[in-house]
Amino acid sequence: MSHVFCTDLSREAGDPLPGSGAHAERNLLISWPRARWQRNLRHASDMPPDLAAQLDALAASGRRVNLIHRRDQPAEVHEVILMPERRRLQLERSALLAFVEALAAGEDLERWPSTPQHHDLVLCCTHGKKDKCCARYGYRSYKALARAVEEHRLPFDVWESSHLGGCRFAASIILLSPVRKYGRIEPDQALPMLQAEAQGQRFLPGYRGASHLTPAQQCAEVAALQWLARDSALPCVELALVEDSALAPEEMPGHLGGSSSSSSDNDGDNEPQYRRQIWRWRQSGEGEGEGEGEAKAKGERASGELVVHCHTLTLARIDMCSDIDQGPSPSQVWRAASVQSIDAGYRQYS
Repeated sequence: MSHVFCTDLSREAGDPLPGSGAHAERNLLISWPRARWQRNLRHASDMPPDLAAQLDALAASGRRVNLIHRRDQPAEVHEVILMPERRRLQLERSALLAFVEALAAGEDLERWPSTPQHHDLVLCCTHGKKDKCCARYGYRSYKALARAVEEHRLPFDVWESSHLGGCRFAASIILLSPVRKYGRIEPDQALPMLQAEAQGQRFLPGYRGASHLTPAQQCAEVAALQWLARDSALPCVELALVEDSALAPEEMPGHLGGSSSSSSDNDGDNEPQYRRQIWRWRQSGEGEGEGEGEAKAKGERASGELVVHCHTLTLARIDMCSDIDQGPSPSQVWRAASVQSIDAGYRQYS
């Protein structure tokens, strides 16, 4: 048995987290004992075949389906959560098929009583049958997340989850809703991550980017947030994308237009790409730093615009532990090259 893990290889390759935050906004979560999960993220060994087929059809229509688990959940009574609708139901196994069929058909679901899902969900992938990294790294981070919520009374509902994507980034974690995706969260990062989220901030060491953005935009979003985080007077900001345009290599600032091909040879499918984005930022209404008293008294908030330049490079990487024997394959990733305040000079990003 191999003792090499794709998570460790991903770190060694310099595989970036930003730009990997894609995830469906519409989710159906069904509690099911983890011991019964199969490799498919929606299937369990004791799941009726017609239910499995209906879940596959629902997923094909655009709503992501995941199995979730925690020890306090009865095996034959299933917690069902709809996001972003924030509705929660408890259903006997015999009622699941009819419910999923009605959901897929867009029918009224009133005949199944539900309660509001008040807290954001925190899902941590522990799907060891999909990838051994999610068992090795995911479960210990899940325990740390659950413990942090309980001990510090944080406003989150924590579950183990089947495959969330990005096994090489284990522990892979998603918050719903809206979707915020994290990777490489260690147990000692669970509390600071949750505390940041509870304050409406992103935990930048593990943040992968907002799911509704393109990979290039996610990369720039994280770079902009990191740039702003260097100013202690701006602990919490709101970002909005104003402009996003493609560039030719010679339009990149300085010498950066030639930097994206250095990691490996580029073929026709992996030609370097370059983008320039403008992001408008504004200090959040919560958490203003000291020294803003006069502006705060006037109801004003600090604001500005940033220009972020990004480019692609090609990495040789392994996406899952099951790919290790086949070796790495080339993948295109996004990197931030520079961040510029509109009224200041360029600061090369690193």
